[in-house]
Amino acid sequence: MLHKRLIWVMALLLLTMLFGYGCTHKKPATKPSDLNVETTTVPPPSSTTTDVQPPRDQTRQDQTEDPLLSQDMQIVNEELRRRGFSPDVYFAFDESALTDDSRGKLSRNADLLKAQARLNLTIEGHCDERGTSEYNLALGERRASAVKSYLGSLGVGVDRMRTLSYGSERPVCTEHEESCWSQNRRAHMVITGRTNQG
Repeated sequence: MLHKRLIWVMALLLLTMLFGYGCTHKKPATKPSDLNVETTTVPPPSSTTTDVQPPRDQTRQDQTEDPLLSQDMQIVNEELRRRGFSPDVYFAFDESALTDDSRGKLSRNADLLKAQARLNLTIEGHCDERGTSEYNLALGERRASAVKSYLGSLGVGVDRMRTLSYGSERPVCTEHEESCWSQNRRAHMVITGRTNQG
């Protein structure tokens, strides 16, 4: 009788351990509920010529994004990109003026940002490796400020945007040639947080 009772206790203990272990699966990440975005279609710019071509490899992972972004903010950025948000606009050599192509991308970005008034944006200015560190930091700031000003003119609250210049310190391409330099002359936009206002 004691032997039979011991077998039942052992079986119950084993089932309890197996059930407890099987219930510890991680809950899958869900999309943030506040990304209920409706966008408007922006017509393509009338001019078909531009002096700045976006990089050929559009699938590259941008190395400038803060690896310390929360999982929530990473999901927000991925979802906005899926909806047409362009994280990068490009500049000609030694320029901080926006091209027609850049204005088109920023118009679409502004629609998404206005629909999500709680999201805060960081605009990073980047340069290629030519020029002094001080010059490139100043040029990167002018590029980031040009993007901020244009988004502000389209109705995005300037209090939701901050600019940051990395100069030539965070290149996405490190070859010493024009095809690489053109990828590094950019303003990079990333959602970095939410406001407390609703």
